[in-house]
Amino acid sequence: MSSPSAPHFAKVGSSVYPTIVAVFVGLLLISNIGAVKLIAFGPLITDGGAFLFPLVYIVGDVLAEVYGWKAARRAILIGFAMAILAAVTFYLVQISPPADGWENQAAFEAVLGFVPRIVLASILGFLVGQLLNAYVLVWIKKRTQEKKLWARLMGSTVVGEFADTVVFCTVAFYGVITGGDFLTYVIVGFVYKTAVEIILLPVTYRVIAYVKRREPTYELDLAA
Repeated sequence: MSSPSAPHFAKVGSSVYPTIVAVFVGLLLISNIGAVKLIAFGPLITDGGAFLFPLVYIVGDVLAEVYGWKAARRAILIGFAMAILAAVTFYLVQISPPADGWENQAAFEAVLGFVPRIVLASILGFLVGQLLNAYVLVWIKKRTQEKKLWARLMGSTVVGEFADTVVFCTVAFYGVITGGDFLTYVIVGFVYKTAVEIILLPVTYRVIAYVKRREPTYELDLAA
């Protein structure tokens, strides 16, 4: 019988974990590209990453809940490394001489050009937010075991998304967006991303339950 201080986690040596990590990294890279565009819905200002980035946290929740801190941290570091690789690749493409007749250099630089502040903000926000998200979720799980999944999902989301949003907005746009607009940008980004995760809690519940059923080591642990 497991002690209260030893929550259930599946082993990572399965076919499901790599698939989840691949989805996690893919969502991150797509969101980072979308984040280069600022979007205004009336007085509300956000960025293009808002469409998919909340899903990065949902998948991160699945990793931490099912596989534990070390496995989630591994996935986060892989995503961090791939984000850096993507930034370096786009930069090398940007500075490479365009072929004769190719007239889209300015457009490429405008959309995918290497903007140090955006790149730094994105990777730092992701790293800090995701590590806190995973750590808080596992910390709460040690105290709740299989009960109160909603508490660890919401608690980790609030901490992780707040840290991510503050770091990203400050590094990327402080001084570019000023005064009340900057505060609005931070608040809207945090509230929106957190609200999306809360709205999608039923989906997250089902995904976590599905992954747990697919992981024999998790089921065996529960049966012990």
